[in-house]
Amino acid sequence: MTDLRALLTAGSPAIHVEIAAIRGSSPREAGAFMLVTADSFAGSIGGGQLEYAALDRARRMLRDGLPAETMDVPLGPEIGQCCGGHVTLALTALDAPRAAALLARLDAEDEARPHVLILGAGHVGRALAAALALLPVRPVLIDQRAAELARAPAGVEIRLSALPEADVSAAPPGSAFVVMTHDHALDFLVTDVALARGDAAYVGLIGSASKRARFRAWRTRGGVSRSDALAGLTCPIGGPSGDKRPAVIAAMTAAEIVSAMTGPTTTASLAPATSRITAKAPR
Repeated sequence: MTDLRALLTAGSPAIHVEIAAIRGSSPREAGAFMLVTADSFAGSIGGGQLEYAALDRARRMLRDGLPAETMDVPLGPEIGQCCGGHVTLALTALDAPRAAALLARLDAEDEARPHVLILGAGHVGRALAAALALLPVRPVLIDQRAAELARAPAGVEIRLSALPEADVSAAPPGSAFVVMTHDHALDFLVTDVALARGDAAYVGLIGSASKRARFRAWRTRGGVSRSDALAGLTCPIGGPSGDKRPAVIAAMTAAEIVSAMTGPTTTASLAPATSRITAKAPR
């Protein structure tokens, strides 16, 4: 499988396969699409027999030089899928205007992806950036240390910043923030700025139940009422597993972030998070 942008800009003959309509249950939503060439494809309309049938039809169109076709597919036992719905696929030969429109659509989707600022490029920060890079968000790995940023996974957006709290203040509305810097005092400062915004989708602070208590005391001394000191904060991050391996913490935290960003509530309206584990996570 290849990248959508690579196929759209390659200029090779291709078929644009898009879910035009659905009735009942289906593996993907209307508008989901894939591109098919004679020897490759990119994107997905849901996998399984539906996708295999679409690949076969698209490649027959390429061989026969057909400009457009429609497939009406019941998702039942006859094709080995049990979604129970019905899907209409539009298959269209890719020309320059269609390719440009699809590229613009991808650009708009990328622009609309919510930002996740990862403050701290240590072991967990780098693992979290790698995990989030596979998801429909825009992770940005931020650190004051160029050497740590240089170890970031390939393709991850990095930012060398002398004042990470300023990056938090300037982030778009609805962003998520995960704080795991090399310094506890900086952790507290950056977390406080993130919480004070009031519009964050998620604010997570790495550490233990004791660090959570220390942060609460620090914020209360700074003038925040005790009842509101931890409102909207997830600390510790990564759920109840207690596993200290960076990749595991990253996977669990990525799930928390995506759940917070796609759920019916936002961080500003969430009840205070409760402590989940007592072991301190590695940085």
